[in-house]
Amino acid sequence: MNKDQVKGRLKEAEGAVKEAAGKIVGNKGLERKGKVEKAVGKVQSGYGDIKEDLKNG
Repeated sequence: MNKDQVKGRLKEAEGAVKEAAGKIVGNKGLERKGKVEKAVGKVQSGYGDIKEDLKNG
């Protein structure tokens, strides 16, 4: 696993927590921020997956 995969998955998890917390407390801004963070994390981990695939041949 490379650093992009790890950071991306952590960001996805953080985003999911923020999104859930925003839903629970009714804070739409926090919910949106969580969704964005989750999407950014997914892209970063996908990039890391591609790098790993290329590295492994």
